[in-house]
Amino acid sequence: MKGAGAVTATGDLGDGTYRNPVLAADWSDPDVVRVGEDYYLTASSFGRAPGLPLLHSRDLVNWTLVGHALERLEPAAAFTEPRHDRGVWAPSFRHHDGRFWIFWGDPDHGIFQVNAPSVRGPWTAPHLVKAGPGLIDACPLWNEESGEAYLVHGWARSRAGFNNRLTGHRMSPDGTKVLDEGRILVDADRIPGWFTLEGPKLYRHDGQFWIFAPAGGVATGWQGAFRSRSFLGPYEERTVLAQGDTDVNGPHQGGWVRTQRGEDWFLHFQQSGAHGRLVHLQPMRWDADGWPVLGDEGAPVRVHRKPDLPEQPPARPAVDDTFPGGRFGRQWQWTANPGEGWASQHTGDGLRLGCVRTDRLDDLRSRPHVLTQRLPAGAVVVEVGLRLDSEAAGARAGLVVLGDAYAWIGLERAPDGTARLVHRFAPSHADHERDAAHSRPVTGERVLLRIEVTADARCRFSYTADDTADGPVRLGPEFAATPWRWVGALLGLFAGAPEGAGHAGTAVFSAFRVTTA
Repeated sequence: MKGAGAVTATGDLGDGTYRNPVLAADWSDPDVVRVGEDYYLTASSFGRAPGLPLLHSRDLVNWTLVGHALERLEPAAAFTEPRHDRGVWAPSFRHHDGRFWIFWGDPDHGIFQVNAPSVRGPWTAPHLVKAGPGLIDACPLWNEESGEAYLVHGWARSRAGFNNRLTGHRMSPDGTKVLDEGRILVDADRIPGWFTLEGPKLYRHDGQFWIFAPAGGVATGWQGAFRSRSFLGPYEERTVLAQGDTDVNGPHQGGWVRTQRGEDWFLHFQQSGAHGRLVHLQPMRWDADGWPVLGDEGAPVRVHRKPDLPEQPPARPAVDDTFPGGRFGRQWQWTANPGEGWASQHTGDGLRLGCVRTDRLDDLRSRPHVLTQRLPAGAVVVEVGLRLDSEAAGARAGLVVLGDAYAWIGLERAPDGTARLVHRFAPSHADHERDAAHSRPVTGERVLLRIEVTADARCRFSYTADDTADGPVRLGPEFAATPWRWVGALLGLFAGAPEGAGHAGTAVFSAFRVTTA
């Protein structure tokens, strides 16, 4: 929910042009599908729940978040604890036979799919199409000419022992199983200079099978295209998008879409440090030899005319929230499958998080009951109100910038019953928090927590308390936000208490706002 000063900027420049990125946050490994005049996008969600975000647009530039296709990750037992670099990898979005379909690879379990008659659901339970470790980045194709169905996927070296190749299967037309043992369609070990081939998207165009697939790694890669008259190959390849002389590093891994007016466009990501993978929109055309040309003759554009589509109002996925009735907006995700007592609804406003008792109080990376959303790119100020309704010694709640390293500001109940304003951090790879010395007593019931985030993701923590005449008051040193493996840094809200008997109370958060700095 937006207010004055809220972050509302989009890539839309308002003069018939747009600036990349069109989605300035970590919408990793995007894929896109058009149905009529509507465009839908999904992205990797890894181990967070709900997963498989669903974004909607009418012009490919202005996007809103309309829901998720995956309420809980499966197998459920594998995601009761945070699995930040596992879960949903590089999904593919398709519309076939009157239904929406999303396929993805879980590197530890296999290839899954869900489907629904409408993007708003109801979505089916996850169905395992092909079991096995190392299977990632799955994409289906239904050949409307022959009635056959196909599936292509990549491989994760960390699980399979190899990568840099794409495997194809014939698939049952109902999308429930593969019909053969599979065959290597592209072995990039045989293509000089190519490595980490992954993220395939399968299409039919001009009587040929096409695989759009990136290579070269997330920060430095390029986008490749492969074509063949037969699904089984042989495929010829070409690099169709690369950084060149631009400042857009690693422009690759995404999806092609054709508009209702016949234009072709390509959405892909750019790795951007702690902000994760930002989504760019590239124009696309076909050259005289029938190959796709992306961007400006194969180099990514920063500013370009918008697609020839009806004008739309500026929009971006929501970040602000007033938590009406204790409910949180679609932008929030837990760091694992949710459990009982983590959040409760009520008749007023404000988010009530239970101070869940845990033996991992000093490591937020390992706690499943942390509510998160993506850290938006750019210089911003993050604010949220907090009241700690807990008398349990050691109970705490706060606002965190969560990554491989993290830092937070919030309230903690001291052993003598007083409330203290605290700032703590945990370095990368440390197993618990450090620097507990940055704390101050507060006598009021409510504090306003604040984080100033610079454009290069450096964070300064401060607060304003009921008993503070001036504010905001700076607390603790500056903190440089860090990404996780494959995932950008997150903004998070949390509450917890040490192990023990009895209910530990709640924390009440109000009016979460992100404004342009």
